[in-house]
Order: sequence, then C-alpha cells, then structure tokens
Amino acid sequence: MAQQRRPEWWHPRASSIALVVVATAAGVLFATSARLFSADDRETPTDIADLVRIESRRLDQLEADVAELRAERDKLVEASDMVLPTTSEDVLAAAAGTSLKGPGLRVELWDAPAVSVENTSYDVNDLVVHQQDIEAVMNALWAGGAEGMTVQGQRLTMTSSVRCVGNVLLLHGRQYSPPYVIEAIGNEDRMRAALDASDEVQVYIQYVEAVRLGWRVTGLESTTMPAYTGPLTLTHAQVIAGVS
Repeated sequence: MAQQRRPEWWHPRASSIALVVVATAAGVLFATSARLFSADDRETPTDIADLVRIESRRLDQLEADVAELRAERDKLVEASDMVLPTTSEDVLAAAAGTSLKGPGLRVELWDAPAVSVENTSYDVNDLVVHQQDIEAVMNALWAGGAEGMTVQGQRLTMTSSVRCVGNVLLLHGRQYSPPYVIEAIGNEDRMRAALDASDEVQVYIQYVEAVRLGWRVTGLESTTMPAYTGPLTLTHAQVIAGVS
C-alpha cells in the first residue's frame, strides 16, 4: 500500500510552535477573564440595599476624584490670567459650587407612630413621609426665595432630585432614614409664608394633625451650607429614532 502523503503545508516543528503560542495566549486570556469575573461577582448586588451600598462606595471615590481635579483646576486658573467664558448653565451650577452662609429656615419631617391609626380609617401608608411631601416643602422654600438648600446636609443643585423607596430617602447616591431635615438660606418670613401658601404642604399638615406625622419649622439666625462636590454633568434619557 502506498504511504499516505502529508500535505505540503504541514511542518511538525512550525505547527508545534504555533500550538504552544495559541495555548499560552488562551491561558492568559482565560486567567484575565477569571480575575475580572471574580471581581465582578464580589460586587454583584443581591438586593436594593447591596446596590445602594456598592454605588455609595463608588460615589465616594468619584467625589474624591472630582475634588482632587477641582483643586488642580483652581491652581491652574489662579496661575493664569485668562478670562474663562461662562453660560447661564455654568452660573447656575456654580451657585452650589461654593459654600453659603446666612439666616434661614429648618423644616423637619418624620414618620408617625404606628399606634396612631388604630381604630381609624387611615392605613400604614398614611404614617410615613413620602417623596411628594419632601418635594412640596422644597418647592415652597424655593418659591419663598431660598438662595440655597440642603436635604440631610446634602447641598442641592439644579440637577438634584429626591427619591423614596419605602421610608428610605435616596439623594445623590446615598440613603437616609427619617427624620428628614431640610434647611434653606433666605428671608425667613417669606419662606414661612410660602409654606403656608402651599396647598401640598397644607395637605401634609392635615395628616400631622390626624395621625401625628412629624412637623417642625425652626428659624435659623445663621447656618452654613457646604459646597456641592459631586459631578455637575446632566444626564438624560433620549428616544431612539424609529423605536416606539
């Protein structure tokens, strides 16, 4: 029987070397992937609390990076004599970029005791401070001429928003529990009048009287608000053309 001829392209030595190179590269790739996936697994949230904890830690690092970059920027601007252009959006953003001090008002809200709805037509949802209650106070204070505002000590900007999950408040990537404290710098009389004129705030006051939701308004002779140090980039959703 004639011996089977190997293809002309076959070369044992060259094929062996190629095989070793491919195997080595694959091994490095698999090892790198394993490390990456292992790191991801450690950071995979199992519930909302885990997600908030992981994102809070990431936010802390991002804020530290932003603060470092801003310090570097300030040094460069101070050493330069050029005039930086500004827009109306830049001015609004910068309003929370520096600390603020002055007289103002503090509003505190907290959940009602559970016993307050026994033998009444109210339910447990009526016993907690909701997102719309906090927003009603914030809107009234802005309408009353507030120059700056904090919620739970966090400085608010034009892109800030509060979100409630159950009785937990989410703001700037952090979570808070009641009592909720809102402070505003401005004319105390005007802001008190704006609270009294707000229909939404007055609805909350009715529940304060009915189920003992927490409510306290305190005048402040002077308070200091920290500068906002988080990212100022506004992100938004966008509709993709042709997708309904």
